Amino acid sequence: MEPAPRLLQKFSQKLFDQPDQQNQFLTALTHPQPFHPCILWLQPKPNPFPFAVEPPIDWQPDFVDRLALGEKPGQHALHQQGAFYCLDFSSVFAASVLLTIQQPVSVVLDMCAAPGGKSIFAWKALQPQQLLCNEVIGKRMGALISNLKRCHIQPSFAFSLDSSLLAVQLSQTADLVLVDAPCSGQSLLAKGEKNPGCFHPVTINKNANRQKRILANSAQTVAPQGFLAYMTCAYSPQENEQVSEWLLQKFPQFQPVEVPYLRAYQSHLTDLPCYRMFPQSGLGAGAFTILLQNTETPTEPRTIQRLTDFLEQHPVIHSIAKLTHI
Repeated sequence: MEPAPRLLQKFSQKLFDQPDQQNQFLTALTHPQPFHPCILWLQPKPNPFPFAVEPPIDWQPDFVDRLALGEKPGQHALHQQGAFYCLDFSSVFAASVLLTIQQPVSVVLDMCAAPGGKSIFAWKALQPQQLLCNEVIGKRMGALISNLKRCHIQPSFAFSLDSSLLAVQLSQTADLVLVDAPCSGQSLLAKGEKNPGCFHPVTINKNANRQKRILANSAQTVAPQGFLAYMTCAYSPQENEQVSEWLLQKFPQFQPVEVPYLRAYQSHLTDLPCYRMFPQSGLGAGAFTILLQNTETPTEPRTIQRLTDFLEQHPVIHSIAKLTHI
């Protein structure tokens, strides 16, 4: 076995204290193994069931199935019919923090939505009255819109606006804001993909700064008593725990929410209740997730008038909404 690149070795030593943990992590990235395909059911499961299924993990929602290796759900007719959505099990792990939300959720805003997996998970788990899917990178809008339409996610809107604009025009509007933030994408290596430079300090720092900007804008859109879910597919603490700690200092009205069923995945890099899946677990390529709640008390009765005005009057939203409102 060839040794891992030196930069990756140094990174593993910062991430784990024990040599065996370091070696397991390095092996998962340098000699990636296939992960079980995963599907999120949006329609009742058929009988007979068309796939071979793995035993569920204790926190796994009942509308998600891990399939046997070799299954190709994306080629099944049910996929084209929108009966289910294919996603990485790491994404299910990251989004599973939403299952701890017990109060009604009227408006969900996904700030970095494409290709739509976390939005669709939130729609299925929480059944909001409105699902707002934002994707600032215009070339990714096609996949987002296609998935929302194929999966019959309604009512939903898709649009492409900078988070700074939404911070102003949708201030304190959403019951739940999702930020699956752009990151260094280090977990791509565990999937057998190439991602040169993803462990370089300059790359990590650049992404951490971008995440802080998006999170700061996103926090302003969360209604009093609402929730903010932050997640990445990076391993670096600078993009995960340290960004979370920064956000809590900047917005002290937010408090982290403990997720008891993920306690076994508690990050060892902070005292905050945030959770990690590492690739050596064999479950998924990797993810970080934390759920925060805006503890402010509402000063006036809740209204969706701000949202209604935004969707009807803003020219960009109006033109796109007529195409993507399902």
